[in-house]
Amino acid sequence: MDSLNRPLSPALRGDKNALSPRAYKEIQLLRGPQPRAFLRQAVSAWGVIIATITLAVHIDSFWASLFAILIVATRFNILGLLIHEQVHFLGFRGPWGDNIANLLAAYPIGITVEGYAKVHLSHHKNYFTEEDPDFLRKSGVDWVFPMPFKHLAKLLLSDITSLSFLKLFKGKQFYNKNVYNRPYPTPKWLRFAFYAIVASSLTIFQMWSIFLVYWVLPLLTVLPLIVRLGAICEHIYNLPKASLVESSPLIILRWWEKLVLPNLNFTYHTYHHFFPGIAYCHLPKVHEIFKRENLVNEEAVFYGYWSYLKYLQKTPADNSELSLARNHSKSLDHSHIIKDWGRQRHTQ
Repeated sequence: MDSLNRPLSPALRGDKNALSPRAYKEIQLLRGPQPRAFLRQAVSAWGVIIATITLAVHIDSFWASLFAILIVATRFNILGLLIHEQVHFLGFRGPWGDNIANLLAAYPIGITVEGYAKVHLSHHKNYFTEEDPDFLRKSGVDWVFPMPFKHLAKLLLSDITSLSFLKLFKGKQFYNKNVYNRPYPTPKWLRFAFYAIVASSLTIFQMWSIFLVYWVLPLLTVLPLIVRLGAICEHIYNLPKASLVESSPLIILRWWEKLVLPNLNFTYHTYHHFFPGIAYCHLPKVHEIFKRENLVNEEAVFYGYWSYLKYLQKTPADNSELSLARNHSKSLDHSHIIKDWGRQRHTQ
């Protein structure tokens, strides 16, 4: 490992064990699949994709096409997040659950629920250890902050030119260790049948050019950029054996960020690790319960992507003067917060 990042100022004063019995029971009642929420997001994403492509083809201009490519990529990201939900059986349970998720979300963007489950469930079980595939893939200079502008530009260029897509695809799909076997494996013929039907339809209706511009192009170029942003906001890597709260930011998106780049509450990611059996739609409720229990350090919560990205790009010296109170204007010394957190952990 080339370098290490700095631990975060924890936004939470404790984990699920710090909850009162009443609050813990309240959160447990939120567990379980949410098929309606899953289908609502899937139908919405597909509706936006179809409407956007149809409008762009009708207008037939460079700017309409560019706008469509950007919008379609954001909805591909929604499909990817729905795959994440189904990996935890938060979309559907039963023999047809993975089949439905594969057809609606995974196959259209080239991956499978089963392939992603191998990576993601290993990440949950072996968090930030040598058995964590996400931690291993995201170690090294590409994940150290603050990052020199030239190196950041190089990474973004590799994303937008599709050079990083294959690496991303392999990392998410071809991890060979099974942590948990899927109880109802999807038959292999289903994927081949899906692609055969898609290819035949594109040929019959002479839509290959539309497919290449409005499907393949956003998939290979813009989506990797969005996935990189999601990964950066998910955890701070290069912190071996770091605790979850030291390596996971809590980012509350503003309303317009949710509109431009919806992420199914993915930036409440610490809560997802605490309670992987709770669907995305209930994570804000979990946050409110933690607030009610006085377990949220508001001064260490980030409000908006930019607030967090700006923090990452600050040097340690800058961070002593950077406002970490995203909802206030109070300046905090980063090292002082880490020491305070260490004392809190020692006394718990």
